[in-house]
Amino acid sequence: MFDLDFIALVVAIVAFFFARKARHEVRILRARLDALEAAPRVATAAAAAVETAAPLAPELPAEIKTPDPITSATDELIPSQPPELSLAQPVPEAATAPETTAPAAVNPSFEERIGTRWVVWVGGLTLALGGLFMVRYSIEAGLLGPEVRVLLGGLFALALLATGEFARRKESLSSIAPLPIANIPAILTAAGTAVAFATIYAAYALYDFLVPGTAFVLLGIVAMGTMAAALLHGPALAGLGLVGAFVTPMLVSSGKPDYWALYIYLAIVTAAAFALARMRMWRWLVLTTIAFTTFWTLPGLDNAATLVAPHVFHVIACFVLAALLVVCGFMYGPPAEPGRIEGISSAALGTSLLGATLIVLASFHTDLAMAAFALLVAGTLFVAWYAQAATGAVAIAAVFVAAVFLSWAIQGNLDLLVLPGGPLEGIGVSPIQGSVTTHLASAAVFALGFGIIGFLAQGRSVSAVVPVIWAACATFVPIALLIALYARIAHLDRSVPFAILAVIIAAGFAAATEILGKRAQRPGIAISTALFATGTLGALALALTFALEKGWLTISLALMALGTAWISMQRPIPFLRWLAALLAGIVCARMAWEPRVIGDLVGTTPIFNWLLWGYGVPAASFWSASVLMRRSGDDAPLRMVESAAILFTVLLVFLQIRHYVNGGDVYRVDSDLLEVALQVCTTLAMAIGLERLRVRSGSIVHNVGAVILTVYAGLASLGGLLFIANPSIWRIDVGGVVFNLLLLGYALPAVLALLLSYAVAGQRKPAYANTVAGAALVLALTYVTFETRRIYHGPVFSNTPIFDAEQYTLSIAWLIFGVALLAAGLIFSSQRARLASAVVIGLTVLKAFLIDMSSLTGVWRALSFMCLGLVLVAIGYLYQRILFSRKRTNEVRSEIAGT
Repeated sequence: MFDLDFIALVVAIVAFFFARKARHEVRILRARLDALEAAPRVATAAAAAVETAAPLAPELPAEIKTPDPITSATDELIPSQPPELSLAQPVPEAATAPETTAPAAVNPSFEERIGTRWVVWVGGLTLALGGLFMVRYSIEAGLLGPEVRVLLGGLFALALLATGEFARRKESLSSIAPLPIANIPAILTAAGTAVAFATIYAAYALYDFLVPGTAFVLLGIVAMGTMAAALLHGPALAGLGLVGAFVTPMLVSSGKPDYWALYIYLAIVTAAAFALARMRMWRWLVLTTIAFTTFWTLPGLDNAATLVAPHVFHVIACFVLAALLVVCGFMYGPPAEPGRIEGISSAALGTSLLGATLIVLASFHTDLAMAAFALLVAGTLFVAWYAQAATGAVAIAAVFVAAVFLSWAIQGNLDLLVLPGGPLEGIGVSPIQGSVTTHLASAAVFALGFGIIGFLAQGRSVSAVVPVIWAACATFVPIALLIALYARIAHLDRSVPFAILAVIIAAGFAAATEILGKRAQRPGIAISTALFATGTLGALALALTFALEKGWLTISLALMALGTAWISMQRPIPFLRWLAALLAGIVCARMAWEPRVIGDLVGTTPIFNWLLWGYGVPAASFWSASVLMRRSGDDAPLRMVESAAILFTVLLVFLQIRHYVNGGDVYRVDSDLLEVALQVCTTLAMAIGLERLRVRSGSIVHNVGAVILTVYAGLASLGGLLFIANPSIWRIDVGGVVFNLLLLGYALPAVLALLLSYAVAGQRKPAYANTVAGAALVLALTYVTFETRRIYHGPVFSNTPIFDAEQYTLSIAWLIFGVALLAAGLIFSSQRARLASAVVIGLTVLKAFLIDMSSLTGVWRALSFMCLGLVLVAIGYLYQRILFSRKRTNEVRSEIAGT
């Protein structure tokens, strides 16, 4: 019962789509009928105008009078415009009949729609469902035996088909052939085919009257007949037949599927569908067929190693049929527009390539699967060479070729074959053996095929896209195959033979670049030349990688970005700038995966280790590339490259510091005072450099980079120098008396911060520069304090008591520092230095009254206040006699000069 209900639902859905198509056809025919009815009124109005304008014109002979519009319209299958008047004598210009357009078609009324369309559609659906329900009722009531039910179902289907054909022929002979209100013949035929499908399936699935082979053949015949009837009845019937033909193998199944019979049947169905689509130019039918054929490639792939041959036959048959009947401009395909890539043509070939790729992967690269895949790739190149509409399939083929060889390289990983006790005897296949010869030969053919044909295709098209696709594939495939073979055979180790092969490929690309560069300008040739030049750089980079250690791959990619930027200067193609940015992004992603470049092999040698090459060379390459790219303007690719240059410079410095401080361990969790001090100093130095650079370049990347580095230096100073690595809090050995970590961690950062404040003065907001100067003052005062404590307590002074002499010395040191700032402010006329002096001296005064007065005793307290008083008086004297006296003198001189 469930099967009959399901079939009824399917028939209802198909009938719905069929009805929508019929409704569209009726709407068109209705418009034509309205134009036909308006023709007599147009002719009458034109004749009246002629009589009014020329009353003395002689009467027209009978043989040249205006023909009857109804008769002529019927004979000529309803022309889109009413026939013009034919006159023997010329009509005066003033008497020419005015143009009259046919009135717009009037929408049919609700009653007309019900009576002429909906009734017929519902009637066809009820006929099909009626047959199904009758069978169901006979089963439930036990009225008829199974044999009679099947027989009656078959007779009912034949009756519907015969009635549909009779209605079609009678309609074609009647005088109202152009006006099939609801396409009654097509509806009857669709109902008949639906009942035929249901009857045959019931005879097979419910009553076991038919063996699977017979049921399969009968259902296929019905499906093919339905598609053939679509030539007479329209696309809805074609859709019904197509679905039925491709669903039939799922309805009829056996315990031992015969894939050869299945794929031979599908080849016949595919050929019929493509032929019907070609005759009727139904794009939807091609797409639906492609989808079904791709789906039917999947069954049996889990056991593809033993079922390679039938699957190969299926994909080859689909490819050949698509090339013959679907590809525009090739063999029997539709006509093609010159230089236009047509999506269906490319997709029809691409889906066959997808099926071949799946077979190769599922069968673990057996020789037959590889041979079929190579044959389809070669066929794609051949078809696309003669039919530019299928050029998109060339790119699809290139991607699948790379995927096949990449999977082969991954499957050959030796680690998968190694057990704790070593590989067992006879278990597994060595990656150096087993289909290596086949893959090497295939790779050579693919590389030469794509490379040579891609070069020869230049200049053959009026469109720029076609040669660019060929050039992109010609450079991508050889390099991708070279990498896959290197990974599988050389296991990513040094290999001089592969390096030589990469140099040969680079030489071929360079020759193509030189030849194309000398040709006359043709569509796409400039971009193709740039692609071949980029391929040259890529092959040379791979040669370096193969000949040297593993880390050179990163360096090669960075150098390739520089080369691409240089080529973009010679060939101003936007794509090349984006390619340089993309390469920079790849290098960044690779470094994020393993910052040590080559892992544990980075060594322990300070500075001159793999970090210098892995980060220094990319940084230099990106800086050079940004300089070249800036000559052509500031855009997103340039900013990406500049960002990569700054990032690699910072990472080079930071990682070298960590490597040096931690003995080669860049992954150490904690940091000490030496590391934090070096990072703060280098960060401030780089920020100063970027501030100077951004003034000249005006780059937003340099601007933002300088700000980020400054903020990082501030956070590292606050969190690192003043807390995490603070020697007064934690037990840290600062070293000698003068040349120690305090000098590196506090004095030098204070000087660099001061230089940074002067670098941004006048270039940024005053608050920004003043904040940086304030940080410099804090670091300097901290250095004076810590250095004083170092003198009294030695290299480790955390949690030590402060004696009176130390407290007094600290006040004196602060005063000396404040006086030195004041002197510098007076000598260099720097108000900022004088303000800093006032801050330091003010802090000293506060210290004297809040700390010294309570903690110092005896002579130390007296000396502290005496020295402080003398210094304050001296400062007042300096301000009165030197600074303001000088200002007053200058003011008087200005007044005298003004008078």
